[in-house]
Amino acid sequence: MLNPTGWWLAISAMDLRCGIDRLLVAVRTTLDRDAFDGGAFVFCNRTGTRIKVLMVDATGVWLCVRRLHEGRFVWPRSDAASCELDAEQFAWLCAGVDWQRLRVQKSIAHRV
Repeated sequence: MLNPTGWWLAISAMDLRCGIDRLLVAVRTTLDRDAFDGGAFVFCNRTGTRIKVLMVDATGVWLCVRRLHEGRFVWPRSDAASCELDAEQFAWLCAGVDWQRLRVQKSIAHRV
């Protein structure tokens, strides 16, 4: 079962025809992260209709693919190479919901 130490989204679109080895290289070179630190790394295709999640654990490598039946995944726009999500935000992302609005609502609720 996936139980990552954190969720990292690659901001730039990725050609998802690639496999595990190329994604591991992208984690190191593009995201400047260690793929073996227990984190899960999420990549999106150019059209925003599919994502791949890569995670390395003690016994091997997980590579999961998700495609929405309709619509697109809500993806951040930034000059940064990656952004970090918590588990709840990742769950909303996978459901096709705007998880970025969830973050804004949480910060407003904490101020009240």
